[in-house]
Amino acid sequence: MELNELRNEINQIDDEILNLFLRRMDVAEQVADYKREHGLPILQPQREREILKKVADGAGPEKSGYARVLFSMLMELSKSSQNKRTGRELELHRQIADAIENTPKLFPRSPMVACQGVEGANSQIACEKMFQNPFILYFKSFESVFSAIEQGLCQYGILPIENSTAGSVKKVYDLMIRHNFSIIRTFRLKIDHNLLAKPGVKLGDIKEIYSHEQALNQCSSFLETLTGVKLIAVENTATAAQMVAESDRTDIAAIASRSCMELYGLANLAPAIQDKDNNRTRFICISKNLEIYPGADKTSIMMILPHRPGALYRVLARLYVLGINVTKLESRPIPDRDFEFMFYFDLDTSIYSEEFVQLMCELDELCEEFRYLGSYSEVV
Repeated sequence: MELNELRNEINQIDDEILNLFLRRMDVAEQVADYKREHGLPILQPQREREILKKVADGAGPEKSGYARVLFSMLMELSKSSQNKRTGRELELHRQIADAIENTPKLFPRSPMVACQGVEGANSQIACEKMFQNPFILYFKSFESVFSAIEQGLCQYGILPIENSTAGSVKKVYDLMIRHNFSIIRTFRLKIDHNLLAKPGVKLGDIKEIYSHEQALNQCSSFLETLTGVKLIAVENTATAAQMVAESDRTDIAAIASRSCMELYGLANLAPAIQDKDNNRTRFICISKNLEIYPGADKTSIMMILPHRPGALYRVLARLYVLGINVTKLESRPIPDRDFEFMFYFDLDTSIYSEEFVQLMCELDELCEEFRYLGSYSEVV
């Protein structure tokens, strides 16, 4: 057969598939009406397994995998349509609606904010970009920032969550599993790393360099050019600069920001030593209570999925069906649970959209545990 003849045959088959698909969706909606009238759940795993086994057996060994994928997607489409038709509303949806109604229309100007590190830290810089005139309390660890929010010591907390060069800040993700909080805004801060030392010190004098682990990773190309220099990770880049400024030694340096150079009276031995010029760190602003400010078009969620094949696929398929883009997917091991993971999602979706509402009403049936972390806008 000629190519055009084959394409015409495919077109005819596609028309038949479309008609059958519409018929299937119509019947699925009738099933939804029946389930609503009789108080039955939308999700029926046993029936799904029976259908997938039947189509896999019918497709034969060579095409069974393709058939399972196709019918899995069909069932996700059916369940999404059924959930929408039943008009199911969860307590979470009501909490979100209350937060939208009760959150002030303007972002706060001068709140009490918790930051990790000391004066000059990148968290402080990000904080001052988010708030016009914040009162900042500094804490030694990321966990102390979470605790300050939970205990009501501070209204908000600023934490780094990922870097465009070094990747995710895994310590923060691990702490997110253990603490209760809401994300109310995010900010992307351009990071410039500089090698700072006491005035009069030369590059050849340096024997040790202090900085945060992420900063050391982000300057690896420059650091590889140095010989006989020991790299020491500390809690924060600003802490490193403070240590150098207060030390009696003249053979140590810190990797930190220009603001730390001015703040601690240090000299800049090598400016802009980061591997990439577009080096940016994303910071989250967290609160104890759920706050949703106008313009929220991003959402973060965490979930524990069943430990079986296809569990993550089902979530991604549902997001695909709803047309919601995943901008971040991170997995972290759950403490005291062998080979089980918490999945963290960042989603591009307006909180005012119908798709967002539908997603919030469907996610609990896709996973073992589900946490809504908040909806917010991002400042770049």
